[in-house]
Amino acid sequence: MNYPVLNLDVFGGGLLIALIAVFHVYIAHFAVGGGLFLVLTEHKGYREQNPAIIEYVRRHAKFFLLVTMVAGSMTGVGIWFTIALLNPGATSVLIHNFVFGWATEWVFFLLEIISIFIYAYTFDSLDRRTHLLMGWIYFGAAWMSLFIINGIIDFMLTPGNWIENHSFWSGFFNPTFWPALFFRTALALIFAGLFGLLTATRIKNPELRHHLVRYCALYLLIPFVLLLGSTWWYKIALPPELRTMIFQLMPEMQPYITGFILFSAVLFLGGLLMAIRLPRCMSCSAAVIMVVIGLLYMGCFEFIREGGRRPYIIRNYMYSNSILKQDLQAVRQQGVLKTAKWSREKRVTRDNRLTTGKTLYNLLCLSCHSIGGPLNDIKPMTKNFTPWGLENMIGAIDRFHPYMPPFAGTRLEAKALAYYIAFGLNGRQDPSEPVAIQPLAEVKIPAFNRETDTYVLLAWTDMGMQAITDASRSWMMLPPGANLHAQLIKRGEIPEVVTENVQISYKIDPAFAHPAAAIEFWQNAPLLYGKKIKPDTGLSGNPLTGTMKAGELDFSADLLPVVPYPAGGGYMPYPDMTLTATDTTGKVLATTKTVIPVATEMGCSTCHGGQWRVDGRAGLSRTTADNILAVHDRLSGTDLKQQAASGRPVLCQQCHGDSRFGLQGNGRQLNMSASIHGFHANFLDPQGADACTACHPAADNGASRSFRGIHHTLELKCTNCHGSLADHALSLLKAEQAAGKKRASVLMENLKPEMVADVAEIIPRQPWVNEPDCLNCHVDFQTPEDDITFNKYTKNEAALFRNRTDASGQLRCSGCHNATHALYPAVNPYGRNLDNRQPLQYQNAPFPIGSNKGCAVCHTVPMDEEMHHPNMLHTFRNQ
Repeated sequence: MNYPVLNLDVFGGGLLIALIAVFHVYIAHFAVGGGLFLVLTEHKGYREQNPAIIEYVRRHAKFFLLVTMVAGSMTGVGIWFTIALLNPGATSVLIHNFVFGWATEWVFFLLEIISIFIYAYTFDSLDRRTHLLMGWIYFGAAWMSLFIINGIIDFMLTPGNWIENHSFWSGFFNPTFWPALFFRTALALIFAGLFGLLTATRIKNPELRHHLVRYCALYLLIPFVLLLGSTWWYKIALPPELRTMIFQLMPEMQPYITGFILFSAVLFLGGLLMAIRLPRCMSCSAAVIMVVIGLLYMGCFEFIREGGRRPYIIRNYMYSNSILKQDLQAVRQQGVLKTAKWSREKRVTRDNRLTTGKTLYNLLCLSCHSIGGPLNDIKPMTKNFTPWGLENMIGAIDRFHPYMPPFAGTRLEAKALAYYIAFGLNGRQDPSEPVAIQPLAEVKIPAFNRETDTYVLLAWTDMGMQAITDASRSWMMLPPGANLHAQLIKRGEIPEVVTENVQISYKIDPAFAHPAAAIEFWQNAPLLYGKKIKPDTGLSGNPLTGTMKAGELDFSADLLPVVPYPAGGGYMPYPDMTLTATDTTGKVLATTKTVIPVATEMGCSTCHGGQWRVDGRAGLSRTTADNILAVHDRLSGTDLKQQAASGRPVLCQQCHGDSRFGLQGNGRQLNMSASIHGFHANFLDPQGADACTACHPAADNGASRSFRGIHHTLELKCTNCHGSLADHALSLLKAEQAAGKKRASVLMENLKPEMVADVAEIIPRQPWVNEPDCLNCHVDFQTPEDDITFNKYTKNEAALFRNRTDASGQLRCSGCHNATHALYPAVNPYGRNLDNRQPLQYQNAPFPIGSNKGCAVCHTVPMDEEMHHPNMLHTFRNQ
């Protein structure tokens, strides 16, 4: 933030660290262990009175000098250049806080240089004792360099009490200092054995070669005891939260952890193998391979240690983007661009989104990510997101990715950064124009003659907005299943609800009657539901055209497998249904029409990639569906994508209970509603009502626009009844938390309610049972004084609007008012009065049945009593 940034692009993402730092650290450890190897091997030569061993030490010392002093020194300078380039802020902290330590280390390094040169070039000129003393001096100076560097490096991982007191000694002797010192010492000895094998295998004398190869192999194998003990000590010395993150919450670390364990075994077995008498050509090749494996071994450890610091560069003090933890809130308030000293752009505008986005990327992302590079390439990581989707991910990226620092900028800066990455780098865009909808040329109103017709037939679905998922090759969450209801009323002085000696049949629009439209939903039904399901009868066995079942007050046909795909192609989320009532002789008593709202417009592709599957406006593509499973696998440790790929698609409710479909789940996981809303609220909540329409088919610019009733006309939003997405999710999660499900607390941790002051005020509820109700605002059926009804719920299913009756106990509320989200008068985008056909049929007005004193729809005599509910005789207000 306080330094200029060099645009690395391909070379970002830790590539320079991998190319320079890992190589340097490998050599540096060899420089320590190799010093001890030299003097001990020289002692061995004198002890065994074997001049050939002394000659081997002489040649190995020259090799050692070349590798450590030339390659080591060059990469040492390179590592300073690299860290200053990638994170100058952290480099400055290390220099200023440990200046005495660095000065001391440089003294020891100077001593190393002098002593190793003397040692390597004085085999013939110094006496034995003095020469060995030079070797011991070198090893002591090298190990002391390791001692000091170890304290500074591990300070970055576990600064301990330094965070509070900024004491040199607190930072230096940090919680992992001693286990790390023993661990690195063991590594240094092992690497010395590896490089010893590299030179020993080239000895021409077979006996001497075998003797020294076995000696080097033992030098490699014996330190493994120290390595195993110090590894365990190192791990338990880490703070518990750090241990959990490295070994459980960072899937990116698993390849390196696995590699470290695997290479440990390979090096140990390789040492045993080298102790066996091998032909010279085989032993030389094996030694080279083992040295390369040693480099990979060092790389795995360094990547684990580097990754373990995330989201910090200095844990609990400075984030990986150089922002101090204590400054985060101040930067968020002012904005990154205004805070950064070297940023030319200071504010985001619509015209400079790409340039400011790139600046923000360089400031916040460059230190860990590359653009098109081999390590941590930002492009494949974000390829599935549109700018809108990525904006929401960025704003809450640390919540489910604890190795990522919290986004430090403003909401506008998040938009700019997302736009640069999603559009500028990946070419993805959000729709700029509303989906074009061609309304029906004519909406025909069924006939009704108030003078001659004896019956009134009312019909509705219990949900005015319904989404289904058409990705059964991968998974199924919302199968087709619309519940159709009807009431037949015999008109008269005292109208009568008729359910006996009559029959109500229903017939889907022929364009939607073809089974092929539902193949995508049901082709894997035996694997999902354990039984074969016909596309034209669905889960209930009810056909798309058939006879309704008579109940005490109404007729019903449950779970009709209606899908929004007409025979001619395209997408139509309001298939037409014709209902006909007949008596026992087959005489037609009444007929009417209604729509079956059913949509496949779920905006998963905004964050999960892929495109719309049908007509460029609806349906889940296979790519989108599989990407969703991949995210589930990564965050929850499942293997659902592989399961689906093997021909076993996933039914979400196998784990997550869903009372809507009567599925219990496994009892351990959150129910479907709590899980879906709880997870996505962490990202989408700042979007207000747009958070709802990101998934539900109700967006004003979408292809379904299922929120089309009077409340939509009055410009009410989803949040008026359901609260913000965080409010909505918290009410569901609190019930699951009370049931003892720990995941609920995890999802609740970062959610803040908007409609109430505190989470404690939110009332826990069950989905599909405890829902907002009309009478919360329309108290005693009067004009509302408020338009917010969050946190007030129905007590049980019987109290739900779709299940309730009027004061007489005879008429269903939905029969006169239509289904929720489509209350009369509704404005349907596919035909303005498509939903209003029944009120237009019976009273020539789109308002609720019987409104504006329209009792004559059912009553054949004038009425002045409010027998169905209070205040029903007033003039409809919203005309």
